[in-house]
Amino acid sequence: MTKHYDVIVAGAGSMGMAAGYYLARQGVKVLLVDSYHPPHDQGSHYGETRIIRHAYGEGREYVPLALRSQELWNELEKKSHHKIFTQVGAIGFGHKNNAPFIDEAIASGKAYGLNVEHLTGEQLRERYQGLHVPDDYSGFFEPNSGILFSENCNQVYKELAIHHGAEVSFYNPITDIEAYEDFVKVISEKGIFTSDKLIISAGSWCGKLTEKVGLRLPLVPTRQPVAWFEANEDLFNSNVFPVFMVEVPSGDTRAIYYGFPTFNGCGVKVGRHDYINAIDPDTMNRKFGSEEEDQGHLREFLDQFMPQASGALKKGMICLYTRTPDGHFIIDKHPVHSHISIAAGFSGHGFKFASAVGEILSQLTLTGETEHDISIFKWNRPGLHKTVN
Repeated sequence: MTKHYDVIVAGAGSMGMAAGYYLARQGVKVLLVDSYHPPHDQGSHYGETRIIRHAYGEGREYVPLALRSQELWNELEKKSHHKIFTQVGAIGFGHKNNAPFIDEAIASGKAYGLNVEHLTGEQLRERYQGLHVPDDYSGFFEPNSGILFSENCNQVYKELAIHHGAEVSFYNPITDIEAYEDFVKVISEKGIFTSDKLIISAGSWCGKLTEKVGLRLPLVPTRQPVAWFEANEDLFNSNVFPVFMVEVPSGDTRAIYYGFPTFNGCGVKVGRHDYINAIDPDTMNRKFGSEEEDQGHLREFLDQFMPQASGALKKGMICLYTRTPDGHFIIDKHPVHSHISIAAGFSGHGFKFASAVGEILSQLTLTGETEHDISIFKWNRPGLHKTVN
């Protein structure tokens, strides 16, 4: 017998789990379906930590959403026995004449009156003895930013969603979705479910699921290595060193590296943000080191800017980004089936917003509208190529 729900959430990662919680606590009958068992290692949140920053190099339109997300993460921590957020501050730096990401972060902070301190290369070196920053670089320090413990975030949302009555169906890949005028049918390996409304928030699998409801989105999953290296604990521990974003000239473009201080000897964590080669998330090689650049680019960056954090490789992992052509998210209702909401294409910088995106999805699902400005995330924005069947 097919079981019916008010809302099915297809993809119970960070966004979907948050949405499930916000819906369930309002008495909505919710089913969360996922191919894995979150918190899991199939998305860009893997590695236990994610950066949250408020001055935003990807565009000042994100700042209000970042601030709301921070409020919701703080509220979540108060409801839980888990650690959600640690304030260690954030730095960013790049070449004075060739770092638009850093320039926009500083400008966005100024536009919204954030506490952002502009620093020269010399000042960065003086403040953080482990940094080797050239004189022709400059950057900023944002004290109110820091680290989200991503697996704890997902765990708490899962526990709270279930506490408020949400049901879950994990290790259950969705094989098809049928959209009708006033309901949807979700066909999975473990059974068939129906619901009045549907949320699709399946990370790198979003494109495959939205195609099943006639919407082809320009989503490109990419393979992203991240690694931890032995470091001088006195220089790079989380009590004295912040999270970081660094923009480095690279040929005709720029590479962006990000990372975290070391916690209890875990090592400095570093990744590169701008890999763009498309992969299939179902067949991607998940072995770190199977490609030369997995460690090579990260090591080159550390050797140049943080040589005392370029010790022995402690561990490496592969995660996934799901990119859009313009790097902005897709958060919107389906153009034909308005009872389907979609959250996709978070391009490697979405986890910090998961709390607010969950709130947005719950509002779109219940009322068709949201109090947040999501105009930049519309599926039909200029330059975002897509088709509807």
